[in-house]
Amino acid sequence: MDFDNNDPRIAHWELMLARSLDNLPEYILPPGYRFVRYKPGDRDEWIRIEQSAREFGSFEEGEEAWERYYGGRESELPGRMIFIEAENGEKAATACAMYDVFGRDRSGSAWLHWVSVRRDYQGRGLSKPLVAEAFRIMRSLGYDRAVVPTQTNTWLAVKVYLDLGCRPIPENAVHSAMGWRIVRTLTGHPALAEFPPCALSDIIAGET
Repeated sequence: MDFDNNDPRIAHWELMLARSLDNLPEYILPPGYRFVRYKPGDRDEWIRIEQSAREFGSFEEGEEAWERYYGGRESELPGRMIFIEAENGEKAATACAMYDVFGRDRSGSAWLHWVSVRRDYQGRGLSKPLVAEAFRIMRSLGYDRAVVPTQTNTWLAVKVYLDLGCRPIPENAVHSAMGWRIVRTLTGHPALAEFPPCALSDIIAGET
């Protein structure tokens, strides 16, 4: 069975990765693309990218998420939120070099927020340069560690994070062990060799 990214058929597990912001990998954008920073008025474009990537089922859901994560923090976003812009001026992808806006993480780590590539731009080599650039911004802001919250449904994104040197946070590796087994089964990533593969019935939501 083939699974898409952000596939609702996959059993949902919250996953947490982290990495040091030392020795960051270098990835260059393909020709015709460039990084641009958030500017006032970009909220709706951010929502459209996330909606295209199936993070939201409706524009209204995107508005609610924006308010929850960034409401009252818009003045910080020009220094933290990035977009990849295509030659035609369309914003193709976005990520944010943020922190835990809910105040649960007291470690002082940066948090990677809302990494998405517009559906019709996926598969063009944008994801790794996007995440690597967000990590560079974190480092420039004085952070020394990045936390990456994600989930099993976006398993292809998890593979990107693993390729960029992120690894499961030990506590999460225990609490979401089945989630990591699902990602190991779907990706075969060598960084997850400690997690045994699982059955298809464990991967599909509602069949466990």
